[in-house]
Amino acid sequence: MPEPEVLTDMDVAGTDRFVLRKLPEVTLAFWVMKIAATTLGETAGDLFAQTLKLGYFLTTIALFLIFVVTLVVQLRSRRYNPFFYWTVILSTSMAGTTMSDFMNRDASAEFLTGGAKSLGWGPQGLGLGYPTGAAILISLLVAIFIIWKCTGLTFAIRDIVSFRAEALFWAAILVSNTLGTSMGDFLSDSSGLGYAGGALLVTGLLAVLVALMRVPVVPNVVLFWIAFVLTRPLGATAGDFLTKPLAKGGLDLGTAGSSAVLLAVLVGLMGYAHVQERRKAAPQDKTLTGVS
Repeated sequence: MPEPEVLTDMDVAGTDRFVLRKLPEVTLAFWVMKIAATTLGETAGDLFAQTLKLGYFLTTIALFLIFVVTLVVQLRSRRYNPFFYWTVILSTSMAGTTMSDFMNRDASAEFLTGGAKSLGWGPQGLGLGYPTGAAILISLLVAIFIIWKCTGLTFAIRDIVSFRAEALFWAAILVSNTLGTSMGDFLSDSSGLGYAGGALLVTGLLAVLVALMRVPVVPNVVLFWIAFVLTRPLGATAGDFLTKPLAKGGLDLGTAGSSAVLLAVLVGLMGYAHVQERRKAAPQDKTLTGVS
């Protein structure tokens, strides 16, 4: 009996057996969902840490534990599930928001609202500042990529099928989302560009990356990871624009209201992606089982 044809969403992991892909195709819909998830990560992280006054320290611990739980579910899944994948992206965005704030900020009035003098229990922030925090995070991200390179595993998202490669992928995602938060907050708070100016700058840089996709000498994998980092500050500036007071150039929609709307949008997009995956998987499952 002849072997079934290798299908478009399947990859071979160094043996003759087929391995179902665990990560999504990188399309326009992927980037729309990425920006929605990172914007929600910004507003939700601020909701817990600042609006509910749990503080950066406690919120970081809680959100990091949520990230671990969602990551375990994703790693144990045998095939790509949009709800599992995008829940991990969201948890890395939320944890990255408060991790960045804890590293870069402190309990000074500059970072507190509503007359608060402190945020929650424990350390009120390390106060390293955005340049130092970014340098540390860039170093961590480079270290992850060096380790990844030394393993000989692929950086291409569609070819990541092993547990070790996926674990490295998610480590890079967590650090890149934290780095992107620092970049977004710097653009919004310290660069003088404001929320709209910061968003326009990042959008312009992303447009340059899209143009570079047509340049053969620039690997698309490199462009993907640069874009992945840059979409996080776009989400951070968009989140700040939605939640910050009018006096600071925001829309003053609040963290709770903005988070609720963004969550509804993201869940809707995940539902649409899930329906699309089921439609694609149906004929492929028939082929694998010999049904025609």
